[in-house]
Amino acid sequence: MSTLVTDAGFAADDWPHGYCQPGAANDCRAIDLPSDTDAHTVTLTPALEMIRVDFPSFADGRGFTIARTLRLRGYTGRLRARGHVLADQYAMARRSGFDEVEIDDDLAARQPENQWLARADWQAHNYQARLRG
Repeated sequence: MSTLVTDAGFAADDWPHGYCQPGAANDCRAIDLPSDTDAHTVTLTPALEMIRVDFPSFADGRGFTIARTLRLRGYTGRLRARGHVLADQYAMARRSGFDEVEIDDDLAARQPENQWLARADWQAHNYQARLRG
């Protein structure tokens, strides 16, 4: 099972439609992207409601770049990070364009909801904005 993390805390996964692999038919509602995907090659269609980006390791930050690139390309649907994202990385995930993070139940037990909520005010703790002041 998995736990969904949003700015409001932990929730059950509410996406019932499944996921296609990149390059599948243009009528897919959601796609799963591996961390080595070139975000410039992802076909953004009107039918695409969700993109889920894999984080195979907490030390692998390529997913943040994928999210930022997709948002800069104009993608406005749900963007979900999935895998080994830590509570300390939640603010970065939100700033790069993710709406939510999907973690496994073991990680949710090791890093409970209060640790994620401590970073949920991600806009207030923006280091670059404080420098520009």
